[in-house]
Amino acid sequence: MPHRVEPPAKDSSANVPPQTNRRRFIKKSAAAVVGAGSVFHVPYAFARTRPRLRVLGMHVTLQEELRHRAEHDLGIDLVFDVRGAAAVLQKASTQPESFDVYEQSSNSISIMQQAGAIQPLETARITHWDRINALTKTGRLTPDAPLGRGDAPHKMLYVQPDGRSGSAPSDRVAFLPYVHNVDAFGYNAQVVPQGRAYETESWGWLLDERWAGRVGLVNEPTIGLFDAALAAQAKGLVTFNDIGAMSRPELDALFEVLIDFKLRGHFNGIWSSVPQSIDFMQRGQVVIESMFSPAISSLRSQGVPAVYAAPKEGYRAWHGVMCLSAAAKGATLDAAYDYMNWWLTAWPGAFITRQGYYMPIPELVRTQLAPEEWDYWYDGKPAVRDLPGTDGRTVVTAGSVRNGGSYTTRLSNIAVWNTVMDTYEYSLQRWYEFLTA
Repeated sequence: MPHRVEPPAKDSSANVPPQTNRRRFIKKSAAAVVGAGSVFHVPYAFARTRPRLRVLGMHVTLQEELRHRAEHDLGIDLVFDVRGAAAVLQKASTQPESFDVYEQSSNSISIMQQAGAIQPLETARITHWDRINALTKTGRLTPDAPLGRGDAPHKMLYVQPDGRSGSAPSDRVAFLPYVHNVDAFGYNAQVVPQGRAYETESWGWLLDERWAGRVGLVNEPTIGLFDAALAAQAKGLVTFNDIGAMSRPELDALFEVLIDFKLRGHFNGIWSSVPQSIDFMQRGQVVIESMFSPAISSLRSQGVPAVYAAPKEGYRAWHGVMCLSAAAKGATLDAAYDYMNWWLTAWPGAFITRQGYYMPIPELVRTQLAPEEWDYWYDGKPAVRDLPGTDGRTVVTAGSVRNGGSYTTRLSNIAVWNTVMDTYEYSLQRWYEFLTA
């Protein structure tokens, strides 16, 4: 998602659901971890043959600038296999020998473990493990912050004696936590009157009749489903006992609402890629839609006054993870640890921050950001000057304030995490019915 957004194109997959033949294959999204200073140990600098590491994941982190920098810093060759969320998980869970490092979102961990596709990481080999913040380890940045519903990453972080993941601390973890963020919907403030963060902005806007025929959703059951559920609940159309664990009757009630809206022409775009979501809003096909942070930055750099909402009901959150292939060993295993630890250094953390994402050791990222960048992205203060994105173009204009406020404020307003529910297969069936209605 975004440093350099490829030109939008018609996506023939826009109305095709993600792979449906899987309890084991699902998403969701995304990204990085902070790090230490400017000097990084290069263990293979004098080796006759450079280690080659295959990384399977998504384009949020598998970007060319990051690949070139990591190769330079580590003295290794990196091969990036970039795919969509569902395709990444399907390949990783069925072909662990095809990759050395897997990166996705934390809600995919149980599927990967059940498939025997990943091996635990030793915390003793993770640089700055003790400095990774409380969000990953406890689910909260502050003691009084509410826990979001669903698959919060701390619930599946530590490897337990029986080999399963849980929240009880141990010296082995299922994944390296890194890039994370809270997602919401975006809207064009030239058309949709700008609201007030946490006061008037609401998920219910996605089902507001004022925007009928100009609303977009993301085509992913573990993301778009929750966006739609939050919207329906906010409008009082459906009530959930636990939005992170919807029952079949609750899903039926939700999809009755969604299919009715779709048949009435309410939705005018179901997007399957970030560039496509940008294209929808840039061309005016939609004025409000599910959106990821990098798309907002890209639209602003093109002069579109896109706003990323801070819904009063809370955000949908996600946490990026890196995992070791079950087949990784020897020099490849060592190189994989080096690559993961590289993500705990300041440069990649700052790069990802300029896309609007967060890292689990913020104080290390701060060393690579200009003070005014830190103030805007992490502290929620007004930008004192124009700020660049990863491609050098201005994505934040002087005087702007990040909607939703500081890192702590935003991550303390989570309604639900991206989640694989027990009713996942049934939700796939209903999602397909919605797409084809």
